[in-house]
Formats: sequence, C-alpha cells, structure tokens
Amino acid sequence: MPDKTLKVVTYAAGASLAAITLIYVFAPTYFLDSDASTSGGATLSTRKKGVVGLSNPANDCFINSVLQALAGLGDLRLYLIREIHRRSLDDESVYAQLVQADILAQVEDDNNLPRFGKDIPNWKLEGLQRGSVTKGLKEILDALNERPIHKKTISAARFVKALEEAFRQRISRQQQDAQEFLQVVAERLCDEYHAGRRARWLARRTAAPDGQPSLEKGAATGALDTEMLRLLGTSQGGLQTLGPSAEAARVELEPHDSREKGMDGEDEEGFPLEGRFESQIECLTCRFKPRPTTSTFCTLTLNVPQVSSTTLGACFDDMFKTEYIDDFKCEKCRLLHAQSVFESEAQRSTSEAARAKAQAAVEKLRLAIEVDPEKPPEDVQLPDLRYAPKRRIARHIRLTDFPKVLAIHLSRSIFDASYSSQKNSAKVAFPEQLPLGGLLQQRKYKLLGVVTHKGSHHSGHYESFRRQNMYPPFSNPSTFQASEAYSRRPSPAPTPRIEADDHSSGVPTVPASAQEPSTNGISTDLSPPPDPSATATTAGSSSGSLRNDSGSKETPTDTQNHAASARRRALAEKSKLRKQQTRWWRISDEKIKEASTRDVLGMQREVYLLFYEIERQSL
Repeated sequence: MPDKTLKVVTYAAGASLAAITLIYVFAPTYFLDSDASTSGGATLSTRKKGVVGLSNPANDCFINSVLQALAGLGDLRLYLIREIHRRSLDDESVYAQLVQADILAQVEDDNNLPRFGKDIPNWKLEGLQRGSVTKGLKEILDALNERPIHKKTISAARFVKALEEAFRQRISRQQQDAQEFLQVVAERLCDEYHAGRRARWLARRTAAPDGQPSLEKGAATGALDTEMLRLLGTSQGGLQTLGPSAEAARVELEPHDSREKGMDGEDEEGFPLEGRFESQIECLTCRFKPRPTTSTFCTLTLNVPQVSSTTLGACFDDMFKTEYIDDFKCEKCRLLHAQSVFESEAQRSTSEAARAKAQAAVEKLRLAIEVDPEKPPEDVQLPDLRYAPKRRIARHIRLTDFPKVLAIHLSRSIFDASYSSQKNSAKVAFPEQLPLGGLLQQRKYKLLGVVTHKGSHHSGHYESFRRQNMYPPFSNPSTFQASEAYSRRPSPAPTPRIEADDHSSGVPTVPASAQEPSTNGISTDLSPPPDPSATATTAGSSSGSLRNDSGSKETPTDTQNHAASARRRALAEKSKLRKQQTRWWRISDEKIKEASTRDVLGMQREVYLLFYEIERQSL
C-alpha cells in the first residue's frame, strides 16, 4: 500500500513539474504573440501589449517624444540597418581619411550635392564621416522596438551623449522645442550620409589604379538591401512581404525620389527624410522663366493660420500657392530695356564709330536674349540697375523629390509688434492618408507617427503616438549556414518547367533532373520561397486532376462550399489586418497605453509634428 501511494505521489509530482515547465516555456511566447480575442484574454492583453518607455529625469519629454515617433518609421530603420552595414563592410581608413576642402568642392559641383561649407572644422568633418549619430540612433531605435513581456523603461542618455559629443556642446533641458531637436537630428543624419558618400568616393578614386570604382562591396550591400526590403517592406502587421515583382514596381513607381544616382554611377537609396522642392519665378510681362532654385529639406514647416479651425491640406495650399511679387527687376526685361536704349543711341548718334559700337551692342544683346538672358554679354555696359524696369512676377513652389518619410512641422508661434510670442491653438484636421503631387507625379503617404504638445508657448508637455507596426525580424532559417543577404550564389540547376504533353492527361510531366535530390546542404536558388497558398493551390489542382482520372468529379455544391470558405477566410484576414492597422501606442515618457486611429485624428488642437511614410504599391 505505501508503495502504491508513493507511486501516485511520484506521478503527481512529475505531472505538476511537466505542467510548470510547459507554462514556463510557452506562456511568455503566448502572452507576447497571441491575440487574446476572447473575454478571458483581457488579463493576457494587458501583459502583452506595451512598448519600451523612456525615462524623463530632467524635462526630456521633447527628446522622448521625437525618439518614440522615429522608432515607428520602418523606412528610417531600414536606412539605418543598410548604412551601418555598409560602413561595417568598409575599412576604417575609408572614413578616417578626411576629404579636403578643394576636393570636397569639386565633388559637390560635379555630382550636384549639397554643400557642407568652406570653413567646416576637421573634428566635425571626421565625426560626420564616421557616422557617430547614425550609430547612436540605430542603437536607441532598436532598443525601443523590443517587445517586452513586462513594463520596461530605458534612458536616452547614451544617444544624447553621442549627440553632444558630435556638436561639442551641451543640450539644455529647459523647456526645449521638439521640432528643433528633430531638425538637429535629421540634418545631422543627412550630413553624415553625404559625408560617407564623399569618403567612399574618395577611397575608390585613390585605391583604383585606373580611376574606376570598385563595386564588390556595393554588390554585397545591394544583396542585403534586397533581403531587408523583402523583410521590412511589409504592410501593417507584417502579414505581407514584397516579392521581386512588387520591389521592381516600387522602384519603377519612385524613379525620382526614392533612388538617386550616386557618384561613379552607383545607385543610392538616399536619406529617407531628405526631399527637394524647387522655386520657379515667371515674369508676367515677358513670360521669362529663369532657372529654378532647388532647396533640400528634412522637415517641412507649415504655418498654421490664425483661425479657429483649418486642415492640413489648407496649410499645404498656403505654402505651395502662387505668390505674386511686385517691383521685381526681371533679367530679360532689363536686357530688352538696354537693347532699346542702344537702338535709340544708334539712331541719334552722328559718329560712325559710336553708331557701329551701339549696333554691335544691340546684336550682342539680341543674341543673349535669345540664348540665355541670365548671362548678359560681358563687354556690353548695361544701363544702371536703378533705371531697369520693375515688373510683377509670379512665384511657384513645387515638390520635385518626394521623401520616403515626410516629417511635417506645424508652426503654431504667433509674434506681435512687441516681439512677444504666444501659441496658436487652432484646430488642424489631418488625414490618415495624405496624397501629394499632381496627377502625373502623385504620391500617397500614410500616417505613422504624431507628436502633440499641451500647454503654452513657453511651457508644456510633449506626447507621441506610434502606429503599432510589427515588422518581421531578419530571418535566417539555416542558423549555422551562410545567409542569403551576405552570400548569394547562382542556382546549380535551372528551375524545372512543368509542361503537359497531352491535354487528356491530368498529371504533369516533370523532368528527371527535377526529381533528383539536391546535393547541396542549403538552397542557393535566387527566387523567393514559394507561397504556401500557391503551393496549396498547386497541390489541390494536382489532386483534383488525379480524382478526375479516377472518375470522381466535384459537384457544384462542393465548388460553392469552397468558394464560400475562401471568401470567409479573406474577410477574416482583412478584418484582422484592419484591426491591427487601427492600433496605436500613446506614449508619455514611461507611461504607455493603447489608442485608436480615431483618438489620434482627434488631437487636432494639440498636433505639432506629423510623420508620414510613402506607401508602396503591392501587385
């Protein structure tokens, strides 16, 4: 009897230990990944839902809100991964060798790059080439994108220290502006990107004997770009990934904004927050249009009008509307005026030499007017600028290069005659989907982040909203083998073609080479893995063909049931995707709670910064 009791107790203890082990092993994953859609999942939902917060030791809400908003931008994270990987492939001497001022000016002129300035100190140029702020931002954004099981709070002190060391000055904690912090970070990242491009260009020129660049490392980086775009270029919720056809369509869709021609003919993805707009003026008298002036931006500032309520579209219209300017000295009108002056002088002159000189000036001016009015002839002395006619001109501004990530700043500052400032609390309605551009160059953006401000112009508190995007991690199914992103080899055998020789036969014929097992340990095919739904469809069609050969056929009722089941699955997936797209995080330093899209769009009086990401077309 005691032996039986001992055996029962032993079995019970073993079962309890097994249950505890199962809970210990599988419960964290279930809490983290499950949807908890049932009523009993409320407790699980509160445990699994959350992101990493940021501590606020000394008025750091302006830093925390911007970093949390940047952490939700997939294209920015993709850029950081690509840029850090590219720098890790290169030798350290590539970025340690400073590009001299004369070479820097030549590179900027030859490749139409933004200028750094002539008097940039060597310590700053060295920091730009090494990309210290880029590395620091990647580290903090990676930490903010962890999926914690329990509440977790970290500090942004390391990134702030990297930023202070980059500029060699302290960041004040006294009620700073979030837009100024964003502009400093974005422009620094952009400068580090262009400094790295210049350093790589110089290294290629000095290393190659014939002056031609070496592209081995560019090819390795391109392989990583393709893999990362496949993984991170997903729709909301990480349910769909871009295949090769969709990636090609994305490149074709954005030929002028997402990819730019790099130095030495190398394609560059570019800095995702950098965009360009051009300003074009037109004389309303002679209709002359001089060369447009191009400007780059990392944050787009829109003025909020002093009204009770307005829209984001109205703010865009106010910036890009046609502006009329009076009393402008047109270049072509000045040459036309000078031409008429010399013609009158030639008619009044009694001296043959003076008449010939005036007629020669008229011919030179006529040629300059026809070819390029902005370049008057050097040997012709024009009348004084004071006597040039004043004209009315029209000024147009348009976006030429659309950034992948559009950061919008709504300026709410109001200044009066006494130089005192106050906050404009007008309501600004902003959409979730933002179309920009004309009919031929229209781009669609999706709202991913919002920074709000509550308080007055001199004090207050910043909060941020992040859309709950779930990007899949970098996948390597063969842990102990080389990954596709770093080593790509051609397939040892061509892809087999499935052809049917006889229409009466439902079983396809497969070449013998396709039936032989592969001798390699890992797959080296460049094509993406087959879609499970496509595999299931192929298997279903093959089995259906076999059934047809055996004499059994599907009834119309079975076909209707299959169609209804497919519709239900599609609706369920669409509903799940829509539910995930409407989830947001409302983050106030270390305090985090969920919000909906309606809550975000309702912050019309408090909205201050908007982050839109360009949408990729999925085929």
